[in-house]
Order: sequence, then structure tokens, then C-alpha cells
Amino acid sequence: MPAVALVLVFCLSGVQLAGLQVRLQDAAAASARSLARDESSGTVAATASALVSSARIASHHRDDLVCATVTAPARNALFGLLPITLSATSCALAGGK
Repeated sequence: MPAVALVLVFCLSGVQLAGLQVRLQDAAAASARSLARDESSGTVAATASALVSSARIASHHRDDLVCATVTAPARNALFGLLPITLSATSCALAGGK
């Protein structure tokens, strides 16, 4: 019976990590679009924080693209025993074109 509970914990943690990864990708895409429209850094941070509360944002330029990388810790994965940090990157055409 303890083995079944352990497998269940691993499965539920995997689902939680997958959900966080999807939210991070959405936050990265929204942040990249905001950066491409030359919105303020506060607006960009608010956009990412609305989707992932503990999000950290980094941005960089690649040719005509503005890219945003959003990272966040997975706090409850495996009861917090493993320090897992997930990230997602997305780019948008600079100038909002």
C-alpha cells in the first residue's frame, strides 16, 4: 500500500509540474509581446505575475526579436523535497509589428 501512495504522489507532482510549465509558457509569450510593444517593465512584470505569482523575468534581444524568459520555483513538487525551478522562453517581433 505505501508503494501505491508513493506512485500517486509522483504522478500528482508530475501533473502539477506540467501545469506550471504551461502557465510559464503563457507568461513568457505574453511578456514577450508586451516587451515588443515597448510597454513599461512594471506592466511586463504584472503580466507575468498575473499568470504565475512567483515569476521572475529576464529579457534579451535577438536580431529583430525581443525575447522573454520567465522562471519560477515549483514549490510543492514532491512535498518540496526537491528544489525544482522551471523556465520558459518566448520571442516576439520587436516594435509590435
